[in-house]
Amino acid sequence: MADDTPVNPAPPLHIRPARPTDAPALAAIHLASRRATMPYLPPQRRTHDEVTRWIREIVLPQSRALVAVRGPETVGYAAVQDDLLDQLYLRPDVRRGGIGTRLLAEAQRLSPNGLTLHVFQLNTDARAFYAHHGFTVIATGDGSGNMENLPELTLRWTPAPSSSPGSP
Repeated sequence: MADDTPVNPAPPLHIRPARPTDAPALAAIHLASRRATMPYLPPQRRTHDEVTRWIREIVLPQSRALVAVRGPETVGYAAVQDDLLDQLYLRPDVRRGGIGTRLLAEAQRLSPNGLTLHVFQLNTDARAFYAHHGFTVIATGDGSGNMENLPELTLRWTPAPSSSPGSP
């Protein structure tokens, strides 16, 4: 006999501007995501409180930051400075569910002329994600320009030209 117990669907995902009160949740996501997806990084030396302060005092004031919220839970965030996608992190347990794509689409909406980002060469999952979304490599670096001293790539997304009325 089949179980007819209804399955509670996940609450809808909402993307909204980040607020200073989001900083502790964003710090937790930042730390957990880096730990889970970038095991080649040296152990984190900054505490949750230090990362929270960095997000509240640096990231949020200098960026257009977005949070992905499902029900009462913050599950991801992105931060755009001018045309630089400076941050895009998800809770490790929600990866590969479309949340990163939704955050990226909102970041692209904030920067309609294109986005640039930096990614570690070792971060093959992120590189594949961005390639899938139309980003291409425009520069390489040896790591001398980042705190981790790891080789990085600079990627760029430029929207396809839209056809104007009357154009062929």
